Amino acid sequence: MNSSLTQDVSDVLVRYATGIDRRDWALFRTCFTEDCDADYGDIGRWHGADAITAWMDEAHQRWGATMHRITNQAVSGEGDRATSRSYVDALLISPDGRTGTRAVGYYDDNLVRTDESWKIAWRQFVLVSFRREPGLTDGAP
Repeated sequence: MNSSLTQDVSDVLVRYATGIDRRDWALFRTCFTEDCDADYGDIGRWHGADAITAWMDEAHQRWGATMHRITNQAVSGEGDRATSRSYVDALLISPDGRTGTRAVGYYDDNLVRTDESWKIAWRQFVLVSFRREPGLTDGAP
């Protein structure tokens, strides 16, 4: 395992999660190549950084706080190409904080090194579990 490559890919995944959770769509967009392909199964498929960024922005407008945790990153690669599988556990909380949704799955990514940074050229999201999270603020101050 190349620790430098693993760190570089991890940086992309952190930018991805941070971009969503901060609603920083300019940061989010830096994670993808211009001509990327993203396959999120039944959720949808997009071609291009603009398309996936626009969809992600629209999809998160109805939510309050969100937390996308990306873990268990398995990275391999050589030269200017890498592959990664990472787990995602996303908590999306309603604007009033009383309910939410939890989506758990994994990302399979093909990444390329560009002049700016490593970027996702192809992504497949596989949903493993999706459930409602009622009563998030029960008992909270």
